[in-house]
Amino acid sequence: MPLVRIDVIEGRRTPEQLRRLADTIQEVMLDVFAAPPRDRYQVLTEHRPGQLICEDTGLGLERTDDLVVLQVFQQGRSEEQKRALYAGLARRLEEATGLAPSDLIVSVIGNSREDWSFGLGRAQFLEGDL
Repeated sequence: MPLVRIDVIEGRRTPEQLRRLADTIQEVMLDVFAAPPRDRYQVLTEHRPGQLICEDTGLGLERTDDLVVLQVFQQGRSEEQKRALYAGLARRLEEATGLAPSDLIVSVIGNSREDWSFGLGRAQFLEGDL
């Protein structure tokens, strides 16, 4: 059940380009993280210029205002799957949207079954619904 937060700078992409970005990210979640079909939880936030500040951590990366920051909340993925996610996102986003790999930051955050409620005030994983 990955929950993906997508942060971008406002005004850099059309609504169609934003949808393509989100769709491509979802395709990678299905292929690499083995997310079930219709398991799509994405929050896309546009930030005014100057409100998304990401330096290069001393790696010599040149970033542009096309920057995309992803936070992926998930449970139970291996190190191998995470590495495949980083590589797959960089490759597929560049192919589908022209995003430079240097303009992509991904952070994977682990959580567990008790950390999810999909509505109705219930813990569906814990109650056996999922």
